[in-house]
Amino acid sequence: MFNDIGPLELVTIIVLAVLVFGPDKLPKVIQDVTRTIRKIREFSESAKQDIRQELGPEFKDFEFEDLNPKAFIRKQLDNDDLGLKEIRNGFDLKKEMAEVTDAVNSRDTDTSGPSSSSAALSSGGRVDMTKQPEDGPGKDDRPPFDADAT
Repeated sequence: MFNDIGPLELVTIIVLAVLVFGPDKLPKVIQDVTRTIRKIREFSESAKQDIRQELGPEFKDFEFEDLNPKAFIRKQLDNDDLGLKEIRNGFDLKKEMAEVTDAVNSRDTDTSGPSSSSAALSSGGRVDMTKQPEDGPGKDDRPPFDADAT
């Protein structure tokens, strides 16, 4: 319960308790405090048992420490049933990025197909807005522009 209290803090608390309550009332105060702590522990254990009974047999191994998000995630990551280790080991970011880069570069250097956009890509991967689109089939199929109709 008091795992993070060092010896210096403990001595300080004892000295303050003696100064505040006095040496004659201190044993009675300590008994009252320990009795209160014991009752709180009994109440919390009783509440835990009631909750476990109400949840039913599906949750018989339920631990209230699992409600802490950090503890829950740590427990689930240590559990190998999820297969997270295989997913983590099977995913190679460098390999995926190399494949994407190769796909982009092969599309960049591939000039055999007609361009569907009005801008052509240059060899540096930048858009060259000065190039005109290639004349392909269907250029004459567009309806004429009528300024009066708009």
